[in-house]
Amino acid sequence: MTTRDRLYLFDTTLRDGAQTAGIDFSVEEKIAVAGLLERLGVDYVEGGYPGANPTDSAFLAEKRTSSATFTAFGMTKRAGRSAANDPGLQGVLESAADAICLVAKSWDYHVRVALGCSNEENLDSIRDSVLAVRAAGREAMIDCEHFFDGFKANPDYALACARTAFEAGARWVVLCDTNGGTLPGEVAEIVRLVAESVPGANLGIHAHDDTGHAVANSLAAVAAGARQVQGTLNGIGERCGNANLVTLIPTLMLKEPYRSHFELGVTQETLAEVTAISRAFDEIINRSPDRHAPYVGANAFATKAGIHASAILKEPETYEHVPPESVGNRRRVLVSNQAGKSNLLGELARLGIAVEKSDPRLDALLADVKEREAQGYAYEAADASFELLARRRLGEVPAYFDVQSFRVMVERRYNAIGELVTVSEAVVKVGIDGETRMSVSEGNGPVNALDNALRKDLGRYQPVIDQMELIDFKVRILNGGTDAVTRVLIESQDHRTNKRWFTIGVSGNIVDASFQALIDSHTYTLLKAGC
Repeated sequence: MTTRDRLYLFDTTLRDGAQTAGIDFSVEEKIAVAGLLERLGVDYVEGGYPGANPTDSAFLAEKRTSSATFTAFGMTKRAGRSAANDPGLQGVLESAADAICLVAKSWDYHVRVALGCSNEENLDSIRDSVLAVRAAGREAMIDCEHFFDGFKANPDYALACARTAFEAGARWVVLCDTNGGTLPGEVAEIVRLVAESVPGANLGIHAHDDTGHAVANSLAAVAAGARQVQGTLNGIGERCGNANLVTLIPTLMLKEPYRSHFELGVTQETLAEVTAISRAFDEIINRSPDRHAPYVGANAFATKAGIHASAILKEPETYEHVPPESVGNRRRVLVSNQAGKSNLLGELARLGIAVEKSDPRLDALLADVKEREAQGYAYEAADASFELLARRRLGEVPAYFDVQSFRVMVERRYNAIGELVTVSEAVVKVGIDGETRMSVSEGNGPVNALDNALRKDLGRYQPVIDQMELIDFKVRILNGGTDAVTRVLIESQDHRTNKRWFTIGVSGNIVDASFQALIDSHTYTLLKAGC
């Protein structure tokens, strides 16, 4: 049996993906996304550019991954100064990253226009920067910016940049199609030529999607010898986006010749979670999933045409290029309880909930999930709410407290010094251990006031709840108008364990949806504490 080549996946969602218009990650969101990437099984997680902004600096101040190589991004040193005296480079080296990826100009046009130095000075900067990263005990990588355009303009100089990085000790020399205008045939030919000077085992590909070919260009580079692929979750990135790892990974694992020739850090079991991970990421960045996305879209395995539906009922392979279950998706023509149970059992197993396939309660749970999804719930990003729903149906969630009623008041008025302020006050009535307790509290807004009131007097559960904090809050409007149905996603953290989780609420009233998610978060905290 032929040994398969190892192919390495480099995710730049938190760095290059952060250039997407309308996306601005918080530190908490970066931590949550890093968790998804670890769950997926990528090899490198690029966290950002320390020193470029406070968020990236804070995120990279400590190691955020356990299995993936935690990577910081930066620039090669400036011409005319040493690596030790370059503040930007030294700032990157002071981060908690395991590896450093430095961008370097490889098109002589950009060397002249953007850097204002000679071609030789740029090569010196590449060499000295790689040596500095290695001297700091970090894995060194060079992103050769505008490599393909530079190669077409001056192949000797572009190759000199790549060779200089490799000879200085860079583990990876990444060829970047920065403008996204190169086509697959050109990519394949140029990568083959570069591989004559830099071994393919040290070459990577970084493709942008300005012609819609980022995935195809990445596959072409792999076929030509590159062994690292850079991309982002759901293809986010500046302008038209980056190569979509959510599309690339299933293709590399399920399609020939890649399946037979390459081995990834992603397992078949993890591949079956790629749909849930893709949708969870969309929830984190607060956008609607692309229903027509390859592999993971809600319509990726949906069939409407009668003759096609008839064929799929008989033989699914007639109109499906891969089994939807292999990527965690589902067929939408065959509404099969058995197929639904299979997906459900996989999710329950991932959450550590043991249940027999023949357990009749699974049918009721499946019906609960489908009914709630029709109402607007989306559990891909709300594992905690899903686990509570499942455990309640299986009879494993104690009745810790009973919210009998709540009321919220929002008042806008002038304070004593004439400033216009908004004040929120909440009243929550809760039954605990046969007693009714009523708490009143103020907050920065109605949700904060409700949270403060709910957690104010929970009796014997108070010490546990005091260790839990809400750290993020997202709202999605599911249909138009001021009377729209609203979905609220809340992220919480337990300070004793540093564990984070998401809960969800759906209602025509945004406060009611928020309170649903709040109650789930409090309940989940008590459940995980063993109360």
